[in-house]
Amino acid sequence: MLHMHKNMVAAFIALLSLFALPSAAHARLQCVTYARQVSDVQLSGNARDWWSHAEGRYDRGHAPKVGAVLAFAGTRAMPYGHVAVVHKVVDDRHILINHANWSRPGMVERGVLAVDVSAAGDWSEVRVWFAPTRSLGLRPSTAKGFIYPRTVTASAAATASAG
Repeated sequence: MLHMHKNMVAAFIALLSLFALPSAAHARLQCVTYARQVSDVQLSGNARDWWSHAEGRYDRGHAPKVGAVLAFAGTRAMPYGHVAVVHKVVDDRHILINHANWSRPGMVERGVLAVDVSAAGDWSEVRVWFAPTRSLGLRPSTAKGFIYPRTVTASAAATASAG
């Protein structure tokens, strides 16, 4: 019985240690850092530069795929750009994304709606769920497209060759 009690105490202490993270872990999480942590796209620099940095390293395109990174352009309202990881493709114009630093500084959001509002249906204009207003953003954001990690490209190629 004492051995089981010691195991329970050790498990409880281990659980508490998860909440006692160093102060650096409480720093505001940026979208680039978050995207690198949760995706297989490993680029550096500001989000606005990811599209160009991906050239020759990753496939890029205008169709959403799970695991791809949606790269937003730098704009007056968003000078450093933004990146988000596709969590789920709902249909050609609706996806769910995981990202950080959108609705509030450092806030991580998972499974939020992003909608292609471009006239051409090419994801060049996107509206994203904005938590403070509990609605899609009031203005569309300019996007460059999707950066596909090699794992997504390889699985798509395998599916195509099998079919």
